[in-house]
Amino acid sequence: MKLFLIAGEPSGDKLGAALMQGLKTLRDDIEFHGVGGPLMQAQGLISLFPMDELSVMGIAEVLPKYRHLKRRIAETADHVLHLQPDALITIDSPDFCMRVAKRVKAVSTLRTIHYVAPTVWAWRPKRADKMAKVIDQVLALFPFEPPYMQAAGMRCDFVGHPVVADPQATPADADAFRSRHNIAKDAPLVLALPGSRKGEVSRLADRFGQALRLLLNTHPNARIVVPATEPVADLVQQKLADWPGAPIILDPRAQPPDQAQSEKRAAFRAADVALAASGTVSLELAAAETPMVIAYDMNWLSRTLIARMLQIDTVTLVNLVSDTRVVPEFLGRNCQPPPIARALSDVLTNPTPQTEAMQLTMQRLGQGGTPPGLRAAQAVLDGLNTA
Repeated sequence: MKLFLIAGEPSGDKLGAALMQGLKTLRDDIEFHGVGGPLMQAQGLISLFPMDELSVMGIAEVLPKYRHLKRRIAETADHVLHLQPDALITIDSPDFCMRVAKRVKAVSTLRTIHYVAPTVWAWRPKRADKMAKVIDQVLALFPFEPPYMQAAGMRCDFVGHPVVADPQATPADADAFRSRHNIAKDAPLVLALPGSRKGEVSRLADRFGQALRLLLNTHPNARIVVPATEPVADLVQQKLADWPGAPIILDPRAQPPDQAQSEKRAAFRAADVALAASGTVSLELAAAETPMVIAYDMNWLSRTLIARMLQIDTVTLVNLVSDTRVVPEFLGRNCQPPPIARALSDVLTNPTPQTEAMQLTMQRLGQGGTPPGLRAAQAVLDGLNTA
């Protein structure tokens, strides 16, 4: 069996690697081809080109790279058609992946599977109908998504979210983290997560720093920890030079990857509250049982266009999955330091509502059940058997 997989971002690389691992558990005759990052490559994929060429976000950010991406779309589709795999599995990155699938479907009946349902419940609901023209099966991360995909005519399997299978630090790990960094047990530990992309860090770091300065006025013994991702570590170092409170920066380049991940997990568990950019990091925080405040902004064009299309009153996944609104969020024009600081102080004072919502979220995402990567693999093979 031959499968062609495409992932365009680190989150997709993680999903793809778990799926590949699950497939290898179920069958020993699978060849993997496609585009992916280091995690998928470790599972046996040889990437056509570096995955990070596809890691762009936002309408304004994509435009300057459109011609290059268009060439990569054609190159990838041609490779799929030449290889003739048993299935094309696209993972997130819909702007790139759907264009590849469209070119493939235009001249073949190859089975197409997309991992991560489009957020039609949040904005642009007609994307499901458009996707159904080129996608046969969808693997969904959230339990409320299958009806949307099925209504458009696609098979859709809820396979669970990968966060529920992630290793977590223990209370002892958290205590050891505080000890290593000379953080007193009674000192509020604030985790700051201004994003994993340069554009996000550039837009958010100053505002995060100002909010934390205000928080320190009322919680002077608080300590700030900033886990950086490798692509933005230098920028984080630069931006945090003016932050208050001598923030502790966790630079993943300073340790072997396994140790860096362990240190990050310990920081998440040790934190009393987090100030984070919007995204899947809210689920990582929920898995670590760390209460949070979400703040985010985009460039003016992307912000304006997306705001007009949103159909939900919250973008925070913990709020959506738990069907609560206990996680405060400050988006777009509301991403301002004073209200962010007040929300952080409020959460430090009363974290219980968030703790309950986070536990419910993890339960609904599949915690304690079959690992999502294996569930996804089972769904892929079942779909191929019934195609």
